[in-house]
Amino acid sequence: MKVLKALAEHRDMSLGDLIEGIVLHAFEGQAPFSPATLETIDQLKRIYGLELGATDSHRLVETIGKADDEPS
Repeated sequence: MKVLKALAEHRDMSLGDLIEGIVLHAFEGQAPFSPATLETIDQLKRIYGLELGATDSHRLVETIGKADDEPS
């Protein structure tokens, strides 16, 4: 989410608009990002330490309970 939020901020748009654009492209089988935007995403992933890729999404498991970043 941090990378998505940062990308939305970088593109001066809301997170909702960014997600909607990604989904609309996906529904039509199109890539949502240009090579330049993909480079920005790679930079943001490095900044935030994101190491997950698309293949990892099939192994993610939702946990019940409070997230680490939620206030007490």
